[in-house]
Amino acid sequence: MSSMLFRRAVPTASAARAFSTSSPRSIARISIIGNLADTPELIATNSGREIVKYAVASNSGPKDNRQTSWFRVTSFAEGPRKDFLLTLPKGSTVFVEGDASTGTYQDKDGQTRSSFNIVQRSIEVLKRPQQHSE
Repeated sequence: MSSMLFRRAVPTASAARAFSTSSPRSIARISIIGNLADTPELIATNSGREIVKYAVASNSGPKDNRQTSWFRVTSFAEGPRKDFLLTLPKGSTVFVEGDASTGTYQDKDGQTRSSFNIVQRSIEVLKRPQQHSE
């Protein structure tokens, strides 16, 4: 009898999503700590919406064999959050959390390329570059 109660208490996968009308898509989350490769750039989409794009460089490994990974990030932030992103200088150390996805596209030469896309969920500035006073 107790095993029967236990089975009822464990929901099935379909019952767990019964409250949602969206499809159960898998989303990969990523967390990056690195430096802004350049100041974030404001870009207008074909629909007229403005997005912010930037790149983060993250280093790993010992100093004599350091590897740098580059991540391109897109932000759909609006209002003060967008304004804040646009003021971040190149070299700022940031902690970015986002949703990652992969895709393919055709480059200008017709070659199939793959891309790794990150849509920012949150960003935290850990350190701004020092201003050199003259």
